Amino acid sequence: MANETRQRQAVVKRNTSETRIGLELDLAGGPSEIATGIGFFDHMLEQIARHADIMLKLHVSGDLKVDMHHTVEDTGISLGQALSEALGDKAGIRRFGCAIAPLDEALARVVVDLSGRPGLFYRAEFSRPKVGELEAQLVREFFQGLANEAKATIHIDLLEGENTHHQVEAIFKAFALALRHASEIDATRQDIPSTKGAL
Repeated sequence: MANETRQRQAVVKRNTSETRIGLELDLAGGPSEIATGIGFFDHMLEQIARHADIMLKLHVSGDLKVDMHHTVEDTGISLGQALSEALGDKAGIRRFGCAIAPLDEALARVVVDLSGRPGLFYRAEFSRPKVGELEAQLVREFFQGLANEAKATIHIDLLEGENTHHQVEAIFKAFALALRHASEIDATRQDIPSTKGAL
């Protein structure tokens, strides 16, 4: 199918003893609906949907009475699976994306390579252990799950910041912008962007 008519969509359902997740993704965009039971996490996922210009419909029921870990990690896993499915064989995509995003005093850089090789390289230290009800350490767990399942190499560097809300949000915005560029169809080519011929 030609790149311009390819349906870059995915539906993922993940049901375990810890979480129940329903996710719809459309890389062409559209209205998003996000409900994970964790308010600040919803806000961060909305940043991905808005700034990556994708449609994300996500509903998660997790064992929040135990911990937020399963909900956050499994959401990353599910989103990574959806991205992998929606990208298909990756013919015609740009593959690489790099973005630097500020939020007031905070500044983050994210580099994405939709390489077929999962890897997260994460350098971020937050000023406080929590923002809202979300434990800041779970940001890494989200991106680890996403990188593993999307089979993407992701470098995340928090460069500046004092306010934890700003620090985390700058990371999510930079990731969204990098993902948008990496997943875009390059109108000048239709081949797979790799000398190996596969990603």
